[in-house]
Amino acid sequence: MRSLFARLLTSSAVVAVCSITATAWLAASSTSGAIRQEQGQTLASDARINNSLLGYASRHSDWSGVATTLRDLAAQNNRRIALVTENGALIADSAATGTALPARVSAVVDPLAVDVTLVPEAAKDRIDPRAVGPFLLSARDRARLRKAADTYAACAGRTGQAVRVDVSNSGRPVVTPLGQGGGREPTPAPRPAPTEAPTVMGPCDATALSRPTRSEKTALKQLNLLVGRCLKGKSEEKGSVGLDLTWVSQERQPAAEPDQTISSCIVTARRQQLDPYVAPAAYLYIGSPAEGSGQRIPLPSIAGAALLVLVLTVGVSVMAARRLVRPVNALTHAAQRMRDGDSSARVTVRTTGEISELATAFNEMSEHLQRMEEQRKAMVSDVSHELRTPLSNLRGWLEAAQDGVAELDPALIASLVEETLLLQHIVDDLQELALADAGKLRLHVEPVHLGDLLDQVATAHRGRAEAAGLTLTTTVTGDPPLTADPVRLRQAVGNLVTNSLRYTPRGGHITLGARQDGDQVVVEVTDTGIGIGAEHLPHVFDRFWRAEKSRNRQTGGSGLGLAIVRNLAEAHGGTATVASVPGVRTTFALRLPSR
Repeated sequence: MRSLFARLLTSSAVVAVCSITATAWLAASSTSGAIRQEQGQTLASDARINNSLLGYASRHSDWSGVATTLRDLAAQNNRRIALVTENGALIADSAATGTALPARVSAVVDPLAVDVTLVPEAAKDRIDPRAVGPFLLSARDRARLRKAADTYAACAGRTGQAVRVDVSNSGRPVVTPLGQGGGREPTPAPRPAPTEAPTVMGPCDATALSRPTRSEKTALKQLNLLVGRCLKGKSEEKGSVGLDLTWVSQERQPAAEPDQTISSCIVTARRQQLDPYVAPAAYLYIGSPAEGSGQRIPLPSIAGAALLVLVLTVGVSVMAARRLVRPVNALTHAAQRMRDGDSSARVTVRTTGEISELATAFNEMSEHLQRMEEQRKAMVSDVSHELRTPLSNLRGWLEAAQDGVAELDPALIASLVEETLLLQHIVDDLQELALADAGKLRLHVEPVHLGDLLDQVATAHRGRAEAAGLTLTTTVTGDPPLTADPVRLRQAVGNLVTNSLRYTPRGGHITLGARQDGDQVVVEVTDTGIGIGAEHLPHVFDRFWRAEKSRNRQTGGSGLGLAIVRNLAEAHGGTATVASVPGVRTTFALRLPSR
């Protein structure tokens, strides 16, 4: 788990799982309200469908003509509706033939046993009020009773009593008095008209309106016969069922409620009487239009889709991780080779972007380290060579003097002192370079007057110049402002002058100059010496470098003077450059920031 590949793979898998979980949660949360609303609409729709089919069953003795009604209901409610007998035979279905039924029964359509969950306002006897059976009036009786009800209402209106005329499920008019102020009293549950006329103040006759018709008398006679059979041996109370389907006792007050036995027998008798007039009970199936047609997505399919997304995510992550880790492994192996001493280690990366930039930076670092290693080896060789010559001279002359071969005369002693001074000079130069490399070269900066500084350097070297037959002059343009370490700056200019004295033939000219160039001050040493070839110019400031490879003392110094010049210029925040035309002139320039 500590490898980059494993971490990338684990991170991708965790991100994929979290993304799937978050997406599922957001989808569920955002749709929960819509689902609840849809469920409410579905329940209301189911109640309407059930009520419509109950109405059909209440008025028809069978389901033979329900197909048209069922298809209309399905279209209006955008639902799939099917009716099935209690024996499992299909009555009607709004879906295509052969379509599987929904998984559950939504309700039982039975007008003699209404489902109170879908019809909360159903009567206590659970008989649909639209099921009137033999109490249904003929058209002739309806017209006659309607005329009588209108006459009665007109009479009541003349006496100042407002009434409303409604029509019950059997077709009998029902006159209902209105409350004071024009408000309506609660409308009673639809029942056949009462036997007594409504109470109206005034001389209005309701006899014709309240008298049962011939068909209603026959129906009541049949109903009371059935109730009597049911009560036989159960109750001794005398009474009968009225036109309002309530029990009228001959022994108790009319307003008294019948006992439970009588009430139960009335309900049983009514069901027996209505059974031939209503459709038989049927199972109602309600579902969505797509239910049963194969469009429902099962839970295993959803889980499979989520698993597929996870597998694809992990697969892509594996490919991306391998492509990312491959160049990192190459960099690691190259770094290990470099640690083991192989400075030629390089990395080849074919990708682009940050990894490619990292590989390029590593290769540049490797090349730089290789060059530094080569310079280190060359420096060790140069230092050993530079020290070997004066040490060999000192040892040789001292052993000769010890053996009595040579005499320590003043001339030999002076030569030995010169060799010792040369050793001291090389050691001092190396110390200067070491301090500069370590960033510990201390500078004591102060305002410097370049005219005076160049005159001091010229005066210090004028004796050697005259001895070599050379002319040494100074030229300063204006008074360039400069803040620097005067001791270190004299050392740098002195090294340049020493170099010019060494390579300028007799009769030549050396000029020390200073001028302002924008925000920089330029200090130049120009000579008319032998010059430097273009191929050697990039190496002039390298340590122990000489154009003459024999390293002869007569043609060159220690090879550290110009390297010290460059380090001193960089310590001041400037640069050291050289330009040369072989056989004509050479110009060394120190460019320092003007302060």
